[in-house]
Amino acid sequence: MLLLISPDSVEEALECAKAAQHLDIVDVKKPDEGSLGANYPWVIRAIRDAVPADKPVSATVGDVPYKPGTVAQAALGAAVSGATYIKVGLYGCTTPDQAVEVMRGVVRAVKDFRPDALVVASGYADAHRIGCVNPLALPDIARRSGSDGAMLDTAIKDGSRLFDHTPPDVCAQFVRLAHEGGLLAALAGSVKAGDLDELARIGTDIVGVRGAVCEGGDRNAGRIQPELVAAFRAEMDRRVRQHAGQAAAVATAS
Repeated sequence: MLLLISPDSVEEALECAKAAQHLDIVDVKKPDEGSLGANYPWVIRAIRDAVPADKPVSATVGDVPYKPGTVAQAALGAAVSGATYIKVGLYGCTTPDQAVEVMRGVVRAVKDFRPDALVVASGYADAHRIGCVNPLALPDIARRSGSDGAMLDTAIKDGSRLFDHTPPDVCAQFVRLAHEGGLLAALAGSVKAGDLDELARIGTDIVGVRGAVCEGGDRNAGRIQPELVAAFRAEMDRRVRQHAGQAAAVATAS
């Protein structure tokens, strides 16, 4: 599993750089504009410059409305600013067809500029609370639109978590559908170290965190701490090794 960490400023990105060996992707967002709030282009550029060149930067385009042209321009802005992963929160799309239309525009805008960039269709585990597309529709939306990955996060940051809204067995189905479509699967949403056993069992490709590596576990008031990033990564790797060993034992026995 890859570890994605979400600083909310250049200063926090510098703290991430101190723990660069323990993380895989630095994510740029603006939490005060929503779960997948978009930050400024100059912040994306500054964070790209602040972290090691071999660490890809992802950027959220926002919790977007059903406005395909607007979203395509925003996604291109993120790519021009240096993001390798472009994540689009399909907040305002109420049907899969609307979501596919938005994502097709994003894919064309981004790939015309940078063919190697990775476009991620992002939905919400708590979609029932905001009226957007069902989480299990996301892998097919991503596949149909030519996106590279599908992601689940939580839309409303009120202390509830990924598994509170989308239980582990449903998340496992989400990951399976993504993999069957040849896509990356990413899971986030107030993920804690205690969730890593389930996430390793599920086999998601990317785990996204913020609060779990902030002082006091507070994604808003706390700041990212390099030692917490290192500890989270160590536990994540331990759980992945444990489940890989269990799977190998089962395969040998059969």
